[in-house]
Amino acid sequence: MAKRDLRKSDKPVRHGAVRNFMARILAHRHDGLLGAWPKCCALALAVSASALSGCAWLSDKERALVLRPSPGRPAAFEAEDAGLRPGDQRYVLNVPAMQTTANDTSAEDRLAVWWLPHPNPQAPTLLYLHGTLRNLYENLPKIEAVRDAGYAVLAVDYRGWGDSSPIIPSEASIDADAARAWAELVKRQPDPSQRVIFGHSMGGAVAVSLASQLRRGVDYGGLVLEATFTRMPDVAASAGTLGRIGAAITSLKFESINKISRVDAPTLILHGDADKLVPVDLGRRLRDAAQPGVCWVEIAGGSHSGLHREAAERYKQSLQGLVSVLPPRFSGPEARPWPAGVCSAISTAPQANAVKS
Repeated sequence: MAKRDLRKSDKPVRHGAVRNFMARILAHRHDGLLGAWPKCCALALAVSASALSGCAWLSDKERALVLRPSPGRPAAFEAEDAGLRPGDQRYVLNVPAMQTTANDTSAEDRLAVWWLPHPNPQAPTLLYLHGTLRNLYENLPKIEAVRDAGYAVLAVDYRGWGDSSPIIPSEASIDADAARAWAELVKRQPDPSQRVIFGHSMGGAVAVSLASQLRRGVDYGGLVLEATFTRMPDVAASAGTLGRIGAAITSLKFESINKISRVDAPTLILHGDADKLVPVDLGRRLRDAAQPGVCWVEIAGGSHSGLHREAAERYKQSLQGLVSVLPPRFSGPEARPWPAGVCSAISTAPQANAVKS
């Protein structure tokens, strides 16, 4: 496409007015992915209508609005050891900066990771990948539920969240951070069969992308997805008319539906049927696109982020069930399907009435 110069006869672009208008849209706080999409669509339409040429600005606003990074730590965690058990560690890795100038190719960002060992040194080790908005401090109750189910946990705050560098993240930066955290987990867990990848919501898409590049038994042993979607535009489309327009124009994809068939390890998928942010139908479609043998646990009344407390015992049993199908230590890539009855017992287990969040 030929470049277009702005001539004197052209109507001037009112950058300040557009940005002030969009700032009012962005000022409205939203608590879920679905709430973001009508605002994101309004952002794109308003910018397009005013002939704004700052595409980088638009991309930044879209990513900030949809991904909702939350840098820093809550006041309750100001003390360095707040929320930690004996032996737990919080530390920072130096990673190449996503954006460097022509004169500075050595710039580095901070990537915050938490190492939360299990009392049993033989426990499998799980990479914890969180979703949008909440950083690790706000994910701590879910992380502890995972640890209490029998896992050592290495958790990462992507850049833009928590104690990591406060950038506007992208799908590429998030995937890069997950890969770096995975390399850190590999150092701590020498047995590939005892490495597990866990992702919640958007983090599930990141987990699928990572797992699709690895081999069962050679690199890792299992995958856990919670409240995860097929692709981000599908989440947008479920939000109504504006969301469907947003789905057509968004640059954020997180295409799990096209990658999960390459995941060859035992897979556990949990989803609440009252999830208002990622409809359970998207989780079912993701399940159906995976290789046969996925253990699907659908929790009646379960919300998007609260399964670990709404159905605590079933949540724990599900995660413990995955431990039972991990290959024996240092056993190689041999397939080990879910034992007869294990997944069905988890899937049909009774539960107390869920309290929706």
